Amino acid sequence: MTTSQDARYQPQHIEAKWQSAWHDAEVFTARRDPAKPKYYVLEMFPYPSGRIHMGHVRNYTMGDVVARYKAAQGFSVLHPMGWDAFGMPAENAAMEQGGHPKDWTYGNIEVMREQMKPLGLSIDWSREFATCNPEYYGQQQAMFIDMLSEGLVYRKNAVVNWDPVDMTVLANEQVIDGKGWRSGAEVERRELTQWFFKISDYSAELLEALDGLKDWPEKVRLMQRNWIGQSRGLQFAFSTVDAPEGFDRIEVYTTRPDTLLGASFVGISPDHPLARYLERHSDDVAAFNADCRKIGTTEEALEKAEKKGLDTGIRVRHPFDDAWELPVYIANFILMDYGTGAIFGCPAHDQRDLDFANKYGLPVASVFASAEDEGRTLPEEGGSAYVPPKTEPVVYLRGFAGDTDQTGADAVEAAITFCESNGVGHGVTQYRLRDWGLSRQRYWGCPIPVVHCDACGVVPEKKENLPIALPDDVSFDQPGNPLDRHPTWRDCACPACGAPAKRETDTMDTFVDSSWYYARFTSPRADTPTDAEDAEYWMNVDQYIGGIEHAILHLLYSRFFARAMVKTGHLPESAKEPFNALFTQGMVTHEIYVGNKRFSVPASEMEPNRSTGEMVTVGRTKYYLPEEVVLLDHGGNRVAIRKTALDFLEIDHDDFGAIRARLDAKGDSYIDTEPFPIWSDDDEEPVLRIYPSAKMSKSKKNVVDPVNIINAFGADTARWFVLSDSPPERDVEWTSAGAEATFKHLGRVWTLCDKIATVEIGQPSDADTDLMRAMHRAIDAVTKAVENFAFNKAIAELYAFTNTLSKSKASGTAQVAAMKTLAQLMAPMVPHLAEDIWSRMGGEGLVAQAAWPKADPALLVADTVTLPIQINGKRRSEITVGADASKEEVEKLALADEAVIKALAGNPPRKLIVVPGRIVNVVV
Repeated sequence: MTTSQDARYQPQHIEAKWQSAWHDAEVFTARRDPAKPKYYVLEMFPYPSGRIHMGHVRNYTMGDVVARYKAAQGFSVLHPMGWDAFGMPAENAAMEQGGHPKDWTYGNIEVMREQMKPLGLSIDWSREFATCNPEYYGQQQAMFIDMLSEGLVYRKNAVVNWDPVDMTVLANEQVIDGKGWRSGAEVERRELTQWFFKISDYSAELLEALDGLKDWPEKVRLMQRNWIGQSRGLQFAFSTVDAPEGFDRIEVYTTRPDTLLGASFVGISPDHPLARYLERHSDDVAAFNADCRKIGTTEEALEKAEKKGLDTGIRVRHPFDDAWELPVYIANFILMDYGTGAIFGCPAHDQRDLDFANKYGLPVASVFASAEDEGRTLPEEGGSAYVPPKTEPVVYLRGFAGDTDQTGADAVEAAITFCESNGVGHGVTQYRLRDWGLSRQRYWGCPIPVVHCDACGVVPEKKENLPIALPDDVSFDQPGNPLDRHPTWRDCACPACGAPAKRETDTMDTFVDSSWYYARFTSPRADTPTDAEDAEYWMNVDQYIGGIEHAILHLLYSRFFARAMVKTGHLPESAKEPFNALFTQGMVTHEIYVGNKRFSVPASEMEPNRSTGEMVTVGRTKYYLPEEVVLLDHGGNRVAIRKTALDFLEIDHDDFGAIRARLDAKGDSYIDTEPFPIWSDDDEEPVLRIYPSAKMSKSKKNVVDPVNIINAFGADTARWFVLSDSPPERDVEWTSAGAEATFKHLGRVWTLCDKIATVEIGQPSDADTDLMRAMHRAIDAVTKAVENFAFNKAIAELYAFTNTLSKSKASGTAQVAAMKTLAQLMAPMVPHLAEDIWSRMGGEGLVAQAAWPKADPALLVADTVTLPIQINGKRRSEITVGADASKEEVEKLALADEAVIKALAGNPPRKLIVVPGRIVNVVV
């Protein structure tokens, strides 16, 4: 054992010391060891934006706890780190700041790596890679070629979301309120030739396999089920009247064939082949279709847009009545990629169809009534469509879907059976999931490894020519993809015939990069996408950790890619589902500090009818960073004051007495009675409003810089705090008071270690037994909590055990043993402090390499229990009795308790109730 020469907790010193020791011993280098079970823990890798934030700290600390715990349990652990490095932000930075996306990206990676390392994460940095490394995306290109040969990739014309400013295709999820997520420009529909992954071929498999993912959150599985979107319906055709040659039928898919007798019109997409034909022969149709294509392709965009239609003049015959004709409209709310690109409208029972019918004066015919009143369910004028749930019993007015009451789901099947028996279409199961369009018209992405040859067509590049690396000499001085303007890169020889050809200038969607990185980590330096032996040993990821925002696309694409890699021979069959367990952590939040800043502006800016020469003073909202604010309690109110205001007043930020005096001198004016209390010379409010905690956001400035926290309190404080305050699946609020309290607690643990190092050995006593029992209960409780991802509960147990140890009168031998165990139990959460305690208590080697302690079952059995005593329903005292004490013994001890004697005042109790092992109730 060693004692400290300076009895103060100095995290900056001990953290650097032990990180160096771990590095020198290569403690966290992952090694394939057939003699050991393996454990692969992975956090979703970060985008190199330039700085880490508290969300990173929480995410990676959780993974680190699991990795360190599993290593202590004897597992060979893989815990890697990389960078999701391609994407538009780097190109935008290059356009805004000059320079090159590569320099911006690698510079940010360097900064973030240096910010992360002080956290003491048990990461195998030797496996680090960035997805923009040619070594990585070259293997991605090789997989693309393999997938192309297996029929998993194809090329076709498709209607896409087009950002006219960024000049690139956007996924539906990148369109926010009809605008590009980066540029803010109105998104348009455009038809382009695109590359697609055939993910839809796996719709049924991806859906069914969700039932086996028992260690995934149910909410994530539900989100994926809804996104895949299985539906049962009828596909049939309307025959046309007076349609152009070649368009004698219009195919329709519907999930509600039971409403077919309420049909009022047929709608087709502006991109339907019939609409395309008509626009070539009519300026009116061409203009209408062009207007429709200004709307994005997302369901949200279509739902919010005003419903518009154009009567084509074509009619169709109802399949059950040749005399019943329906008009055919081109409608702006129908997409070609959903179903067949054509629908029939039933206005009485679909709100969108009703709005459309009302706008264009189309008939509204009811199909069914509610089971309760059997009355007609035509909507009243200006009312809503009647849409019964599929589980609700309904009565069909015309008997089309059955003559008896039945639920809507049964009625759909009845309608399909009826239609099939009458030769009208056939029942089909469809999925909402569409093939994954991977083409992006930008530079900073993985080049698609194909060549366009006039003689040979589209030809995959030879694998020996990979990687097809991005050229460095590009310019961003004009919009669009610079690869299109780079002849020495674009122009090449055909791999098949050697004739002059051109490279594909589209690059891959960055979701591709993150859809297989987990597999690459198993052998990051292999000359093929994976190494068979490494993949067989390390896959699957045992514990995956990340945000709920990635619950759909990233996880769905990764699941598809794992299957594609199995089919192309890059993963074993057992890795079809790449993530055995998934945990989605909550956010780190912080309260928001808001004030006003005064501006003098021309009066005309505020009121156009006033003189342009007149100036007026206005206030505009301004947000303040936590480090710009002093917080204190004043008169029962929490008050936030700008530090610059205190600087102006020459008041020390820590002199709360002087600050309170100044507040008192102002009376209540700081609470809002004065719009701009003049405390400083910068025209900003000195006293700020405090808004409730919300997700940390740069725009709201409620961010806490982890680097500042580490510099002030140490990494262990940051780690402990983000784990301790709330369950990991919930949000955690960062407060300066909480961080300071955590720092003080860890300082007390460090001081306790110093104290125990000087305790005399002494003779064993009952106190030794009590301490050992407490120690083994702590081992058991912390182990169970970590196994169940209940890190906050584990920390609560560690608080309690620390308190027990600090009060113990046990011998020095017992206290040292308990302190060493405390170090082991704390090591996953606060590894630096634990390592220092372990060393000072004489632990062998590094605690990071020590075996996890095991609880002795014999010491978990309590020989005493503490029972609360309630007097007239209120807890007044407690007694400690033997675990096997009889009811009579408990009653005797309870009646001898001082609080009970006082309450009885010499009288016998009216009732004395003993609940064995739980409580004593005394009624006086």
